[in-house]
Amino acid sequence: MPLQDGDPLRPGGRQVNGEVSGVPPLPAMGEPSLRGTTAPGGSRTGVMAEGWEPGPALGDGDVTPGGAPQRARQPEEALMTELSELVQKVVKSSSWWERHGTDISILACSFLLLPAGFLCLRSAQAIPFLAGVLTLGVVHHTLTVKGSHLASHNALTESRSWSKVWAIFFIELCSAFTVEQATYNHVKIHHGYTNVIGLGDSSTWKLPFLNLNPYVYMFIAPLAVPILTPLVALDLLRNVEWKAALRTLCCMFLGFYCHYWLLLHVSGFQSPWSALLCMLITRSLLAHPYIHVNIFQHIGLPMFAANRKPKRIHLMSLGVLNLPRNPLLDWSFGHSLISCHVEHHLFPSLSDNMCLKIKPIVSQYLKQKKLPYNEDTYSSRLWLFLQRYEELMVHAPPITELVGIQ
Repeated sequence: MPLQDGDPLRPGGRQVNGEVSGVPPLPAMGEPSLRGTTAPGGSRTGVMAEGWEPGPALGDGDVTPGGAPQRARQPEEALMTELSELVQKVVKSSSWWERHGTDISILACSFLLLPAGFLCLRSAQAIPFLAGVLTLGVVHHTLTVKGSHLASHNALTESRSWSKVWAIFFIELCSAFTVEQATYNHVKIHHGYTNVIGLGDSSTWKLPFLNLNPYVYMFIAPLAVPILTPLVALDLLRNVEWKAALRTLCCMFLGFYCHYWLLLHVSGFQSPWSALLCMLITRSLLAHPYIHVNIFQHIGLPMFAANRKPKRIHLMSLGVLNLPRNPLLDWSFGHSLISCHVEHHLFPSLSDNMCLKIKPIVSQYLKQKKLPYNEDTYSSRLWLFLQRYEELMVHAPPITELVGIQ
């Protein structure tokens, strides 16, 4: 995003190897680099910081300006291959429990907490009632965010048939979204074109009618997520086959009705409106960090044109950011969405627990190769977005230019 010349990307960002995370120098020995360019309007691109030149290579199918040889791509391909081999060794040496069992047990525990949550809502006393709201809110987000995310990447099981079943269950029944559109938009577009303008640039999280007030967007708008999600899903059903649309509608209705029925007949709500209000509260309990995490980890980082995107390892190291570990968010959202987002974008088919396990290898490798490994705190990113909301969430981001071999 547009920054002042020489202005670091994230005020108060963590230091990595003595430098602000996200803006370390890239290798100068035989590696292609990018020249600091001026964005439209005269402002520098979001990755530009004093003394640092980003060093990605060219995108798939691109040629360097001036006819630079295609062998320029080889160092980047070798980097990703080398890192993949290191990660593959860890995956092969890991047990089923490490690859899938840990995350499945978290989802199973969440299911087991459901009866306790609904029964707590029967109490007329404040503390048990609030405990029920908290329990159902955390369980809802664990199933809809962590469960849906893992299912969309087929990271819950190695069976394709069961992967499809879990995707329908978590994405459609629990989350009220359609599998086909969720998978296409997230896996194919967001992961395939991370921070590429017009494709995976996270622009779906920008709401034009809220552009004037950052506090409304950051603190009030998230409360509408439980209402907006099914409305968006219904609109997207126009883009899928009628059989898939019918399946999605049935799953969405079943998910909502089961929640509503349990509040009436198990929790003892007397009024339909009170039950619906409870549904809204529990389903929006962690909506604020859900929105925040989705914008903190990509927006404000380098953006690229579709025909000039870097190779994968550079694209992900430049355009993805990790947040610190947080017990509540680690449980509800998963490591791959919080502290291991860089690792997840590099190896999206791995489970949350495996992303956490390979984190030391990935971070050490990127730092060793002088590639960015972006990290920042939740509070630092929140302050950045409040202070520069118009710049980051309203204005079109400048493109980080690739200028070939230096």
